[in-house]
Amino acid sequence: MESLALFIKDFTGVFVGGLWKIITGIFFGIVDVFNIPKYIKVFGEYKENFGILEWVLAILVAIVVFALLIVILVFLFLLIRKYIHNRVNLVSRAEMMEEMGNLNREIVKLTREKERILAMKVNPLDPSPEFPVVKPAEEENTEATEEEKPLTDEDIGRFYKLKMVDRQYENYVAPVYNKDITLPEICDMFRNFACSRMGLFYEIKTIRLFLASFASTRLLILQGISGTGKTSLPYAFGKFTQNDTTIASVQPSWRDRTEIFGYFNEFTKRFNETEVLKKMYEAKYTDDVYLTILDEMNIARVEYYFAELLSILEMPTRDEWVVDLVPSAWPTDPKMVVEGRMTLPQNMWYIGTANNDDSTFAITDKVYDRAMPIDINTKGKYFDAPYTENLSLSFTHLESMFDEAKDKYRVSQESLDKIAELDDYVIEHFRLAFGNRIVKQLKDFVPAYVGCGGTEIDGLDYVLKQKVFRKFESLNLSFIRDEIDGLISYMDKMFGKQNMQESKEYLLRLKKLY
Repeated sequence: MESLALFIKDFTGVFVGGLWKIITGIFFGIVDVFNIPKYIKVFGEYKENFGILEWVLAILVAIVVFALLIVILVFLFLLIRKYIHNRVNLVSRAEMMEEMGNLNREIVKLTREKERILAMKVNPLDPSPEFPVVKPAEEENTEATEEEKPLTDEDIGRFYKLKMVDRQYENYVAPVYNKDITLPEICDMFRNFACSRMGLFYEIKTIRLFLASFASTRLLILQGISGTGKTSLPYAFGKFTQNDTTIASVQPSWRDRTEIFGYFNEFTKRFNETEVLKKMYEAKYTDDVYLTILDEMNIARVEYYFAELLSILEMPTRDEWVVDLVPSAWPTDPKMVVEGRMTLPQNMWYIGTANNDDSTFAITDKVYDRAMPIDINTKGKYFDAPYTENLSLSFTHLESMFDEAKDKYRVSQESLDKIAELDDYVIEHFRLAFGNRIVKQLKDFVPAYVGCGGTEIDGLDYVLKQKVFRKFESLNLSFIRDEIDGLISYMDKMFGKQNMQESKEYLLRLKKLY
């Protein structure tokens, strides 16, 4: 064993000794490289023998050597700094990853908290907002009826509000509707109701335009200066028909369909239904007339958040008014959500209010073409109205009155021919065309407007102004202003100087702008 110990000592000593010489060699080599006194001593030993040329060369050599020393020092400094920088980055990156993990955990926690708060808004008496507490009926009331029994998680599924609507309408009995009232009577009653019960004053023409627009489209746009009662008009109509209007306040952040319908939350496995979706679903149970206000609709881009509804409502048959809510079906889904899809109600209209100022977006032609715009630019004038009761109005009766008006007050062929000639004139001089959609809306709107107490020529005037001549704003009016005078003369010749006053006033106003 003693021999083995000596062997190990001597054998490893060779390695350790060589390694030590390398370390000490590097250390002493670095010391010698930067041994400034030694450089000075060598220079002092030889300087006595230097001539002028030797002095010059010696100084050059000294400069080169000292320059190399400086380069080595800079290199070592950069190397050390880079090492320290990388080390700090590694530490910072590790801290950042840890912080990101903490933030992700906080996001999950806040998301769950948000869902609990939303659930509390849905059911504020629920002590456990995330999931409804299921209590046996005998604990609350041993005499509880089937209708009073609380819903279980299996009953609710992922659509809380829609399932509550199902339960609410299980034993629904429709009210007694007034099926004898006429369109002119509705206009007069509503105007008197708004005045006597709500202190709102509207011209009868505005009421007729509002009601007649229901016959031509499901989207109305009430536009004009602030404070003229744009939001109050559909709100009052909801009070009048005893079915409160839903108000959805549009936000600047609205960008897609989830603002209208809601979305499925992957964390809670629940669908966050909006009040608009709930009202859509409720409307499918009744024959009431439903209105939804999109307040300040152009504070965000309408063609973003309302695009899907615009497309669906353009489908030729109402059976195709179908929206996809979720990609698959659950056994606990509401009764009228089939395979994750829901058919939109026929008895709901969407009323957008719009202001035109620096805080809003311009409403595009795509939206205007599918809607019926109504200008409300004047304050209502006070008038005396008798106290007027509410009205029980059914969608079926309202639609039957529109159909009756369409047969009885069909747009005359003479007017349609004049419209066709006017279309040709506008194409030739302004490079604009009406389009089939506008003609269809005209044929639906004008008879309903006449049925409400208006005249055919005034209905045509309003449609041309709002749906055709409005497009002139997109043209370079400085180049077509002379053509406007010719258009007005052409309209005087076709319809008479005393008619089409709104369109003419609008065209003259456009001309004055340039």
